[in-house]
Amino acid sequence: MAAGLMNKPTASTLRAGLAGIAVLALAGCGGGDSNSLPPPMPPPPTAEVPASASASPAGWIAYLEALVAAPADALEPVSVDQVTPPVSETTEPEPVS
Repeated sequence: MAAGLMNKPTASTLRAGLAGIAVLALAGCGGGDSNSLPPPMPPPPTAEVPASASASPAGWIAYLEALVAAPADALEPVSVDQVTPPVSETTEPEPVS
């Protein structure tokens, strides 16, 4: 009869087994979402002249800096017919470096 008791799981063994299964199941629920898409790429500077380029001298300078930083061989020509470089009587000139 002693041999028959060895094959039967005890209550503490069952509890330990269930706790182990629960830990493994919950561990599988964690983690990040690996299916998220990367952020969209910003349009190239020559896609269109932004409204901020005509709104202020700082916007104009930021647009020109974006043009200079972009690879020239990958850009399309941009129409500047509707662009008027802004003028300000109150802001200091930007330093040229």
